[in-house]
Amino acid sequence: MEPFERYRPIIDDFEAFLAACERPLGNAVRVNTIKASPERATAALEEDDVAYEQAEWNPRVLRLETDSPGSTWTSFHGFTHGQEEVSAVPPVVLDPQPGERVWDCCAAPGGKATQIAALMDDRGTVVANDNNLGRISALRFNAERLGATSLAVTNDDARNYSMKRFPFDEFDRTLVDAPCSCEGTIRKNPDALDNWSEGHIDTIAGIQKGILRRAIQTTREGGTVVYSTCTFAPEENEAVVQHAIDEEDCRVVDFDLEMEHAPGLTEWRDEAFDSTLEQAARIYPHHNDTGGFFVAKLEVTA
Repeated sequence: MEPFERYRPIIDDFEAFLAACERPLGNAVRVNTIKASPERATAALEEDDVAYEQAEWNPRVLRLETDSPGSTWTSFHGFTHGQEEVSAVPPVVLDPQPGERVWDCCAAPGGKATQIAALMDDRGTVVANDNNLGRISALRFNAERLGATSLAVTNDDARNYSMKRFPFDEFDRTLVDAPCSCEGTIRKNPDALDNWSEGHIDTIAGIQKGILRRAIQTTREGGTVVYSTCTFAPEENEAVVQHAIDEEDCRVVDFDLEMEHAPGLTEWRDEAFDSTLEQAARIYPHHNDTGGFFVAKLEVTA
């Protein structure tokens, strides 16, 4: 946990944070409303004698008392999908509407992309892209199992994504759930910090800036871009969003989130960030007994 010491000045109860990071993460699933309502899914779990608890902030998210959420009857039939609770936050913040055109830049293995399709009642177009060809098979499998017929899968580098393949020029909304240093996954991946270094953080931040830049460019004026990571590093979070608002036509906007969280930072070490970044959300493991996440919502202004 030594790399986390750098965050002591910015986390409200640092000792509680460390204690939470050392506890194993429980299992959670998302109800796939393309195939089942929360009521139908929970009834099926009860028939299968699988205990569950609905998340207070989202009735479509269930905490299961089982070691194998992917082996349940509801999972096999596509009623539920194993997804870390906090991972369900970015699509909710994106708030996609039926009939819209949405781009998920880094979509594999498909948890958030299929959640976006479900939030749109599977009506519209969800372009689920990933640059890792090996992960595309998992993305396609999950889309088929969950019945997400609105998905179009592409395999490309999001930083240089071409719109020429589509009969339209812009997306209405874009999710950038960026590749990151994954510090926030420490509860389910105890080796997440094994190769940690500030140099690695700086390298991956450059990739994140390129992806977010392209996301803003391909989203229509007035459209929404949500940027998220599962890490705590300000270099990968606020600094990346700051770079976007400095270089592209966009602004940070507020959003409602019923889950406990801390505001985004306005300064880190010797770097100052725009005051609007307070509207971003930092979700720490000790807040809701989840993993860690960062979420910011942007409006494209031109």
